[in-house]
Amino acid sequence: MRTGSEPTTARSPLRMRLWLTVWGLLWAAFGTVAFALAGRAGWAAACGVLWLVITVDLAMIVRHLRQGPHYQPGRDVPPYTPPEHRHP
Repeated sequence: MRTGSEPTTARSPLRMRLWLTVWGLLWAAFGTVAFALAGRAGWAAACGVLWLVITVDLAMIVRHLRQGPHYQPGRDVPPYTPPEHRHP
């Protein structure tokens, strides 16, 4: 819902998020393998959990990118008035 306080041309920086997520995915995978080889099971598990979270985030980003742009109201569309909260 538009309230009039947000920019009408705002877009989510999905491509930047994609590359930062890939970077994090590489580091999490490297950390998991390195800590596992060093015998640090706790740190390897932590990096593995982070790897899983990053993978889910990457899947969401790719999904949003494949959906393409969504309708955004133009400058000629006035902002909606915020709903009035009625207290009983």
